[in-house]
This record gives sequence, structure tokens and C-alpha cells, in this order.
Amino acid sequence: MNDRVIPLLDARRAAPIRAAGAADSGEPVADTRGRYMRDLRISITDRCNFRCVYCMPKTVFGRDYPFLPRSELLSFEEITRIARIFVAQGVTKVRLTGGEPLLRHDVERLIEMLAAIPGLELTLTTNASLLAKKARSLRDAGLQRVTVSLDALDDPTFRRMNDVDFPVAQVLEGIAAAEAAGLAPIKINMVVKRGTNEHAILPMARHFRASLSSTGHIVRFIEYMDVGSSNGWKLDEVMPSAEVVKLIGAEMPLAAIGPNYPGEVAERWRYQDGGGEIGVISSVTQAFCSSCTRVRLSTDGSLYTCLFAERGHDLRALLRAGQSDAKISAALGALWSARSDNYSEQRSVETAALKKIEMSYIGG
Repeated sequence: MNDRVIPLLDARRAAPIRAAGAADSGEPVADTRGRYMRDLRISITDRCNFRCVYCMPKTVFGRDYPFLPRSELLSFEEITRIARIFVAQGVTKVRLTGGEPLLRHDVERLIEMLAAIPGLELTLTTNASLLAKKARSLRDAGLQRVTVSLDALDDPTFRRMNDVDFPVAQVLEGIAAAEAAGLAPIKINMVVKRGTNEHAILPMARHFRASLSSTGHIVRFIEYMDVGSSNGWKLDEVMPSAEVVKLIGAEMPLAAIGPNYPGEVAERWRYQDGGGEIGVISSVTQAFCSSCTRVRLSTDGSLYTCLFAERGHDLRALLRAGQSDAKISAALGALWSARSDNYSEQRSVETAALKKIEMSYIGG
């Protein structure tokens, strides 16, 4: 076996969550660092039709990889129920992720169910391979916004990065369809890996800056992170966000602007001539653990309080054991109140080597 192939089945086993005996108070709960839950990311499939080198490399996720059987996936009814419980705990935004969430059969029905929850912002992250076909039905179902992963505009680089020879033109068609359907503002996420696609930074900024004033597209440049254990992450392949800002600013002057809301992970920069903005996400060089308000639910119902977690907590067992909403809510509150995660503040060569859960399993 290749020494980079990491067996993931053990990593996907979640610790049990003990159902609390007391009824939930309904009040939002802070963790040990004073952070509240605000953003719930729900992975609705562990499958993807891309094999991006930083997320699902073919060396691990080959044809024989044991993806989850359908019986282990949370049903739409279970997902909706847990989303309602999280909203009662203070969550205001749900983002559907994967894998590639548009591969989940009848995803529009799930969106319709979630969109009925009052006061909830509902978004979705996609590689856009199916977006041109689905944008209108997603919007009609109640989806409010999409984020598209796009790591280069030049076709050869993009095909190398997705590693399935998928053309960039079809992703751009998906973005155009999402815009036409009203799924805006559209955020474009580019993971920057030094030695692979840093040459694509300026073309990406130029392209979407030209359309910003009319469409509201916002490019966000993300530092290559040591998520999971299968991508062979190395620190020298990280291009710091400060270099990205300097590179773009030298051609198109930038000025820093404040966050849209507390806990926003992207640092925002506007073009000084009024031509819109970009964002940078700097988990490696500028850790934002202190303001992290995210919680993640895997495809099979494991709860993760950090993107870099080694193990989750088995929420599906509570759902399928007939526990009441109040008891599940109290158990979640107890779990969150004990949370002390700050992986990015502790990152080192040693921590990067830990067998962490894969991004394709819990979403980015």
C-alpha cells in the first residue's frame, strides 16, 4: 500500500453523545472561550465527482474506496429536525456541503424542508459541475446563495487540480446560471497551493473584478490547509494570504475593510477604485480560532466542533433512539459548553501529521 494511503474507517467512528436528562433552556450556550454557535455546516454526501489534489486525491479516494452506504446517511427528515434544534441553540445559517452536495438525489426537497425553518439563512457550497442544470430549481426550492469552488481559470491548471479532466467552461456556465437564478451574491473560493496554482491568482482577481459591480461575485483566496490526512500537506506549499493581498494590491490597489458579522473567517479587502472586494482566509498564518462559531454535521450524523478534529460525536444515535428534541438540545449544549478547540493556534509539523477527519466527510 502507498504510504500516503490512510485508512479512514476508524477515523469516521464517532464517540457517543450522552442524552441529557434535564430539559433544554432554549438559551444559546457559549463554549469555554466565549464562542457561540452561529453557523452549522451539514455534509449531505461523502461522494464527489472531482478528485481535487488537496481534498480527495485519487491515491486515497480511488475506485475501491468504501463510501458510506445509503442506510448510514441521515435522512432529509433527520437533517431538518436537527437543523431546527440547532436554530433553537442560536444557529442562524446552515450551509449544505459534501463531498459534492448536488450529487445527493432530490436535494431540492431537502432545501425546501430547511427553507421552511423561520429566520434561517440557507446556503450551499458546490464545485458547480451540476449547477447550470440545477440553479433554477435550487432557487425555487428556497436556496438563497451559493459558494463555488474554483481553483483556476485556465483550463489546463483547472483540469489538473480537479484531476478528472473537467473543463473550467462548465463551471463558469454554472456560475452564470446561479446569477441568472438569483443565487447571489456568489462567492468564489480558490484554494492556493504554492507550486500548483499561484499563477492563477491575478487572472482570477481580474476576471471577477470586471463583473463585480453588476453581479456581486466575491473571490476568496484560501490558504492550503492540513485538513484530513490524505493530501500530503506541507507547510512550504502554503502561500500566505499576506502575499496574495500584496500581489493583487500591486496591480489593483486594495484597502482593508471590516467583517460583515462577528466570526466571519474571511478578511475583507476592497478595491480602492470602488470595483468591489476580495477576501482571504488565513487559517494557517493568521489563526481565527478565537472567533470560530462553526459546528459541522457529517453525512452519517457525527458532530464535529472543529474542521481539524480527529473524532466526532455520534448524534445519529440520539436521533434514532427516540430522544426528545429537548434532550438532544441539552446534550448539544453540554457538548458545546465544553468545547475548547483551537487547532490552528497550535498547528505544527506534529499536529499536521495527526489522522484528522477528511474534509470531504464533514465539508469545508
